[in-house]
Amino acid sequence: MSDHAFCDVLIIGGGIAGLSLASALAEHADVVLLEAEPTLAHHTSARSAQQLVPGYGPPPVRELTRATLAALAALPDARRLVWPSRFMVVGRAADVQAHRTEAMETITHAEACALVPALLPEAFESAALDTTSVRTDATALIEHHRALAAARGARILTGHRVDAAEKHDPGWLVSAGKTTIRAARVVNAAGAWADRVAALFGAEPLGLVPLRRTAAYVDVARPLPPETPMVSSADNTWYFRPEGQRVLVSPSEAVPSEPCDAQPVPREVDAVVAKVDSVTTLGITGVQRAWTGLRTEAPDGVPVVGFDPAVEDFFWLAGQGGFGFQTSSGIAALAVGLLEGVRPKGSAETLAALDPGRFRT
Repeated sequence: MSDHAFCDVLIIGGGIAGLSLASALAEHADVVLLEAEPTLAHHTSARSAQQLVPGYGPPPVRELTRATLAALAALPDARRLVWPSRFMVVGRAADVQAHRTEAMETITHAEACALVPALLPEAFESAALDTTSVRTDATALIEHHRALAAARGARILTGHRVDAAEKHDPGWLVSAGKTTIRAARVVNAAGAWADRVAALFGAEPLGLVPLRRTAAYVDVARPLPPETPMVSSADNTWYFRPEGQRVLVSPSEAVPSEPCDAQPVPREVDAVVAKVDSVTTLGITGVQRAWTGLRTEAPDGVPVVGFDPAVEDFFWLAGQGGFGFQTSSGIAALAVGLLEGVRPKGSAETLAALDPGRFRT
C-alpha cells in the first residue's frame, strides 16, 4: 500500500472485534485493517475457550450475544461455525444460585451426576444447566470474517503496528512503520493495547484492564463423551470440557496484566490440573499444551463501543472482556450503524451502556 493511501475507515486491531467489524462494514465503506502482529488474531482471539453462553454477562452483553447467535445461525455454513453445547455450573447451593441466569435451570444432584459421570458426587452439592449455549470454532469464525471482509474489498495488513497519528481534516493521517494512511475515521479495536493506541490520537484512556486467563489441553485416562457439557465451578476457580480425546481445563483466573504476549505460569497450570483431577475421575496424565490470553475489561465490565466524546473521528471498539466472540456480530452491526450515521441496531439502554462517554465527566 502506498503512502497516504485513503480509506473511509481504518480499523486498528485484527482480532475477532476488528475482523467482524471489517466484514460487516466493508459492504458500506472503504475499509483498511491494520494488525500489529505478523498474523491475525494472534493474542486473545486465538486463545478463546470457544464457548458462547447467552446468559453470561451483564444485560448489554446478553443482548449482543443474542444478536450474534442469530446472525451466525443465519449464515449458510452456520453448522460449521457454531453448534449446540450445554453449559453446567456446579458448587455450593448458594454459589450456584448466585451464578444462575434466566437461561439456566436448576437440576438435581443426581441429574448432574448422570450428565457428567466424571464429576465426583462429593465435589458439589448443587447444579444448574444452560441448554442454550453453543460451541464455536474460533479459527473458522476468524477466517469467515477475514474472507468476507476481503471479498467485500477491505484491505487487511498484518505486521503494521501504528506508531503515530495526526489530525488531518477531515480525518486522520496514521503511520504504521513505513506505511501512512489517510482515514476519514479510525476505529480502535486494539484489545489490551486500546488505551495505548488511544493516546496516539490524543484520547484520554478509559482505564481498560487486561486480565490474564490460562487454559490447557490435558491428556486423560478416561476421556469425556463428546456430548458432555462444559462444567464450571460456581466460585469461578475452574472449568473443563471435552476436546476430542483430551480435556480443556482452566483456573478461570482474572489477574491484571500489562499488555503483552501473555504466557502461561507453570504453577497456575499445575494448580488447575490438580484441582480438576481432585473433583473428577478423569485421571489427568499430562499437559499437552497450555496458553494464556488477556481479556481486557472496562471499569464497569461492559464493552466500549462508540465515538470518543472529545476526539473527533475516533471510535472505540474495546473492553469486550471474555465476551469477544459471543458479542462480535452484534457489536459489529451496532458499530456499523454508528459509523455510518444511521440508527444502529440495539436497544437505547444498550447503546447508552456501551457509550465511551459514560467514563467522562
